[in-house]
Amino acid sequence: MRVGKRILSALLVLVLCLSVGIQAAATDTDMEWLTPEEQEAQKELERLYGLPIQSNELPGWPQGPGTYGEAGIVMEAGSGAILYAKNIDDHHYPASITKILTTLVAMENGKLDDKVTFSADSLSFLEWDDAAIGMQEGNVISLEQALYAVLLASANEVSYAVAESIGKNEGYDYNWYIDLMNTRCQELGGFNSHFVNPHGLHDDNHYTCARDMALIGRALFEYPFVFDVMQTMQYTIEASDTTMEHIFQQNHKMFYMDNMYYWEYVIGGKTGYTDQSRNTLVTMTDNGDMKLVCVVLRTEGTNVYSDTRNLCEYVYGNFKKVDVSELEKSEDVEKIITEDGGGYVVLPDGVSFDKLKMELTPDEEVKGEAVLTYTYEGNCVGEVRAKLSDSFIKENPEYASEKSPEESTKKGSEKSDKGARNEKRLLAAAVIVLILLVGILAGYMKKLIDKKRASKRRRRK
Repeated sequence: MRVGKRILSALLVLVLCLSVGIQAAATDTDMEWLTPEEQEAQKELERLYGLPIQSNELPGWPQGPGTYGEAGIVMEAGSGAILYAKNIDDHHYPASITKILTTLVAMENGKLDDKVTFSADSLSFLEWDDAAIGMQEGNVISLEQALYAVLLASANEVSYAVAESIGKNEGYDYNWYIDLMNTRCQELGGFNSHFVNPHGLHDDNHYTCARDMALIGRALFEYPFVFDVMQTMQYTIEASDTTMEHIFQQNHKMFYMDNMYYWEYVIGGKTGYTDQSRNTLVTMTDNGDMKLVCVVLRTEGTNVYSDTRNLCEYVYGNFKKVDVSELEKSEDVEKIITEDGGGYVVLPDGVSFDKLKMELTPDEEVKGEAVLTYTYEGNCVGEVRAKLSDSFIKENPEYASEKSPEESTKKGSEKSDKGARNEKRLLAAAVIVLILLVGILAGYMKKLIDKKRASKRRRRK
C-alpha cells in the first residue's frame, strides 16, 4: 500500500510539473504571436495592474483589486469615506470628466431657463475630431438644453458657451467662470487640480487627481436634475428660431442594458478621453444602501468599465455603514446630527470604531455646530455633523449658536404684536385729531354763515 501511495504521489507531482510547464510554454507562445507593439501594450497593462494600492496597505483593510489605470478611488457619497485608494493625489489629465465640474458650477450659478448664446469664441477652438453637436454662431438654447449636450454628448462648444454665457450673465466673462471652477474645487477640499477650460481638451496646465474628481462628483448629489440628465439615453434639442434640431445619445456604456458593461447600480457618470489622458471615467452608483463615486484615471481602453464595476463590487461586498450617534463620547459633542441620512462612517469588518481618530472643526457659518472628521491610519472613513456641547461653547464662546428659531419666532411675534398695537394707537389718535379738526372747521363755517345772514338782515332794514 505504501509503495502504491508513493507511486501515486510521484505521478501527481509529475502531472503538476507538466501542467506548469505547459502553461508557461503556452504563455511564451502567446507572446510570440503578438506584434512588438502588442507585446509592449501587454507589458504596460501588467505594469498598471501591479501598481501599489495604498488602501491595501492599511492594517485590517480588505484587499482591493488592481486596475488597468494609473489612479483610482471609491468614495462613499454620503459620508465622504475613502474606501479604495490608488495614487489618488497624483496629477493626471482629466479630459471630458472636466465637464462634471462645469456642470456643478453652472447649477450653482445659473438657472435652467437662462439663455446660452454661441459666440465665435465658443466655436473657433474646435478641431475636426473634437466632440461637438454642430452649434453655430448666434444659436441660442437654454441652460437646461445645454447641460444635456455637455453631459451626454460631451459637446465641447456647448461647454465653452455655458461658461461664457453664465459669466456674462453674472456681469463678468468666460475667465471669471474658469476661476470659479478652480475656487469651487478648492472649497470642496480639492487641492491637486488646476483647470484652464470647461471642456477638458488637452492643455499641459489642465490637470486633476482622483480624489478631487470624487469630491466634485459627490457634490453633484445635491442636484437631482443632474442625475436625470445623466440617466437619459437620448435627447433632442428641438428646432427653434435661434437653432436647428440636434439629437444626441448617452456615451457611458454602463447605462446600456444590451452592453456587456451594463450594471443596474449605475445612476450617473461622465466619460473622458484624449491621447494624453487616455480613458478617464467618473461613475456614481447606488445599491440601495450606499451611494458611491468611483473615479479611474489614465486607463487603457474599455478597462475603465470593468475596473469601475470591480471596485464598486469590492466596496459593496466588504464595507458597511456604522452609526456614530451612540459611539461618539467626546465631551465637546452634545449630539450627532442624523437628519438627512447623515451621522455615520463606513468601515470594514476588520476595523472597529475605537480605532478611529476624530478631528472636530467648528462650523464658521452655522454657529453651535461642527464637522467631525474620522480617520483610520490617516485615511478618511467619514464626516458627520454634530451640535457642540455647552462645555465647549463655554470655553469657545465665539462658536455659540444664535437664538433658536423658536425664540426668534417668539421675539418676532412679540415685536409684530407691539408694532400692531402702536399702529392702532396712532390710528386712534389720528381719528381724534381729525374729529377735532372737523369740529373746529364746522364751528368756523357756522360763524361765517351766521355773520353773512346778519349782514343781509341789516341791508333789508
